[in-house]
Amino acid sequence: MDRRQGCLAGLLKMALLNAIFDWLQDRFGFGRGFSCTGIGCGVVLLILFLILACSVIAGTDWFRLF
Repeated sequence: MDRRQGCLAGLLKMALLNAIFDWLQDRFGFGRGFSCTGIGCGVVLLILFLILACSVIAGTDWFRLF
C-alpha cells in the first residue's frame, strides 16, 4: 500500500527543488541585503534545501521507472 515514487518523479522533484532554491538564493541568499537577509537567510535556505533533498532521495525508489 505504501508505494514509493519512481525515479522519474524523483528526478522531476529534484529539478524543481533546484530551480526554487536557485531563485530563492538570488533573491534572499548569501550576501543579499542586511542582517537576516544576508548570511543568516542563506544558511537557513541551505539547511532547508538539504532536508528537502534528503527526503526526496530517501523517499524515491530509484530502480522503478514510474
